[in-house]
Amino acid sequence: MGAFSRLGNDLYSGRRSIDFVGRKWVWYAVSAVILAMAAFGLVSKGLNMGIEFTGGAEYRVTLSADKATQDTADELRTAVAGTGIDSAAAPVVTTSGSEAIIVQTEPVNDQESAELVTTILDVTGATEADISQTEIGPSWGKEVAQRSLIGLVVFLVLVVLFIWAYFREWKMSVAALVALAHDVLITIGVYALSGFEVSPATVTGVLTILGFSLYDTVVVFDKVRENTHQLKSSRLTYKEAANLAVNQTLVRSINTSIVALIPVAAILYVGVVQLGSGSLKDLALALFVGMAVGAYSSIFIATPLLVQLKANEKDVNYDERRAAARRREAAADPYSRVNAADRNATPPPDPRQVRDDGTVVTRPVKAPPRQAEAVNKGRVVPKAHGPVKPSGSAGRVQPTRKPRSKRGKK
Repeated sequence: MGAFSRLGNDLYSGRRSIDFVGRKWVWYAVSAVILAMAAFGLVSKGLNMGIEFTGGAEYRVTLSADKATQDTADELRTAVAGTGIDSAAAPVVTTSGSEAIIVQTEPVNDQESAELVTTILDVTGATEADISQTEIGPSWGKEVAQRSLIGLVVFLVLVVLFIWAYFREWKMSVAALVALAHDVLITIGVYALSGFEVSPATVTGVLTILGFSLYDTVVVFDKVRENTHQLKSSRLTYKEAANLAVNQTLVRSINTSIVALIPVAAILYVGVVQLGSGSLKDLALALFVGMAVGAYSSIFIATPLLVQLKANEKDVNYDERRAAARRREAAADPYSRVNAADRNATPPPDPRQVRDDGTVVTRPVKAPPRQAEAVNKGRVVPKAHGPVKPSGSAGRVQPTRKPRSKRGKK
């Protein structure tokens, strides 16, 4: 933990740096591969839409508190799936409170429905008065999808207006929206590849990860704006300042993502392994995938894309030329005003303070009583002016002169 903390301090101070922006094509290639897999899953397998979207049959069984348990739900799920009815091959069985169990299947005919009712009564021991059947039409699912789409459009519009008003930079809005689209497409692709059912809980999870991804991106962009605010007084280019911002927020992004993913992973495990199905599993998968991808996109996609969009701006090009000139000046004279201002450089040690083994003696060097030449405010005083002697505590030396009263006498 101490090493990770030191790494965070080094990344924040700039002593260490990971070139996120300079390797943008590597990160773009990784995202392209993942997006291609997601697109393949959508095209080849498609989304497994729940009965809320496609329609189906729902059976609600009222039981006593000791029977309306998860064990009974698991047993009922196995029995319904074992009836051999194609529409009931993958039923959704969940507990509803402490007194009921709900069984959902795809649309069935009357004969299949009667067989399912018989199976449910045999497993639970309930009577026909304790079970109610409801047909779920696809129109309700279409309304849910339509309202979700409206909510998504409103969210994206508000995102654009917020980022533009906060940063006064439309290119940041574009980069943030690309990162959001990146996260949503990958999350939907994972649903297609995994075969998980898409339910209203899935829609809720997708809308939630949009906010998480946006939050992480805004934090990084805020640091970018802070680092690039005073570029004229720095030796950094816009690209370097943006890369420094990503390094400075890297540890925070990792810690935030881990803290958020641990409980979501626990919920996903319970929903998949313990419960087997239900809205809890659908919500947890969307949150887990979306949070992980959102942390990736804010670091590897959003900031490199922002730098790429601003590469052709006049101010950015001017800052790059200025920084290159300052570096050439610093390389030509290691102790120039550039290095002294930017790195607080110190003058080299006096050669008389350096021992044969290379160590430097820190004690002051005494000047000889007489010297052939002396330095006076940067000017070399020639020996013809006469002998010199130290004058003053600052080591200033001046040539000796005859007294004024004896100048005109021979």
